[in-house]
Amino acid sequence: MNTVNGEVGGTLQAAQGRVGEATGRALLRRLALDQAQGRVPSIVAAVVRDGRVAWFGARGLVEGEPPSARTQYRLGSITKSLVAAVVMRLRDEGRLNLTDPIGRHLPEAPAGEVTVAQVLSHTGGLTAEPPTGWWERTPGVPVAELMARLDGGHVKHRPGRRYHYSNVGYALLGELVARLRGVPWLQAVREEILDPLGMRDTTERPRVPHATGYAVHPYADVLLPEPEHDAGAMAPAGQLWSSAADLARWAAFCAGDTGGVLAAETVAEMREPATVDDGDVWSGGYGLGLQLLRHAGRRLAGHTGSMPGFLATVWADPAERVGVLYLANTTAGVSRSLLVDLLDIVQEYEPRLPEEWRPSAVDPGLLAMTGLWHWGPTPYTLRLLPGGWLSLAPVGGGGRASRFVPRDDGTWLGLDGYYAGETLRLAADHLDLNTFIFTRAPYDADAPVPGGVAGWRTSGEG
Repeated sequence: MNTVNGEVGGTLQAAQGRVGEATGRALLRRLALDQAQGRVPSIVAAVVRDGRVAWFGARGLVEGEPPSARTQYRLGSITKSLVAAVVMRLRDEGRLNLTDPIGRHLPEAPAGEVTVAQVLSHTGGLTAEPPTGWWERTPGVPVAELMARLDGGHVKHRPGRRYHYSNVGYALLGELVARLRGVPWLQAVREEILDPLGMRDTTERPRVPHATGYAVHPYADVLLPEPEHDAGAMAPAGQLWSSAADLARWAAFCAGDTGGVLAAETVAEMREPATVDDGDVWSGGYGLGLQLLRHAGRRLAGHTGSMPGFLATVWADPAERVGVLYLANTTAGVSRSLLVDLLDIVQEYEPRLPEEWRPSAVDPGLLAMTGLWHWGPTPYTLRLLPGGWLSLAPVGGGGRASRFVPRDDGTWLGLDGYYAGETLRLAADHLDLNTFIFTRAPYDADAPVPGGVAGWRTSGEG
């Protein structure tokens, strides 16, 4: 068996643009290879396009039956992204700043000078694991006990110096959410994230139907059941169970279909690289609660997850509005390339068509400002973008290119590139971009160029 196109439950509707038969067969074969070669007891996967499930596949058995899109598996560290979303809601409401030291909200926390943003991005230098027994395989301790066990020795690096993944950091963020909301962290996640997105298959502990977690013997085809416990204070780092249907909704969220839970700009901020974890030519990194991956020109955001007996991953490409995910009940065995291979198959078999171009109404005054401008002797092009935005970029590409959005006071705010956050002012004979003056002609003597313009000289003039 096992492939289904279309409806998988939750708030996602049947995909009118579901993949074709040949694409579905290629996707299922790729999934089947991982299940067979990795000796995975069961695995489910899905492709999401434009907020809808375009393909669902399953291999293996759960309780003697093929798993469905509503069969639960453990999410592991994907839980962290859900906690991060509530933290970002608190920021947007003004309840905290990302630059706040976490000690402002959790006075007993170790390294109280570490900022909320650094904890979100695993750059705070906190220890990776709690000072308890192997927390993923044993019952958890209460928050007060975890806090009492943590001390300055559990800060391993100078805050901000490097990426160092910290499960402990997300235990602290879960407690931060609980204190600022006045309810347990999971209640806040459920009321503010899960319920509004229709993710009703996502729960703290398993419900029927769910997969049992297994380890597969490395040298024989036999299974070892893995334990499952309430992680207590460490639960925000990896407690939750979910289904392919719910994880598909989360993939759509990460791709930009936020359902009003967060502003699209906030989710885009979560996807921005805060750190990299694999060297100079980076392919992997971390934002604010979201892992990042670059693959074949794509910029993907999502998260991996693992707990004893379970593996899961979700990736979303907001530029293409596509997402991929899998959930499996095995401690090891799923290849790291599975999901990007599924993306590559969709791209090869059914590449997205570009949006049709259509003319749009524009402000005549802005239209007169478009065209060639010069930063000193360097030519730039000012263009009007759809939606009334502006783009200023060097002729030939590269360099200090930025987009700008209008503000109520008549100025323009830089969105990205070198001039992100900076102010652009338009005048008939020049552009003032954070004190840099752009002129129609190189160093136009009639424009207010700082330092003055003495005029161009031929070679040999003294």
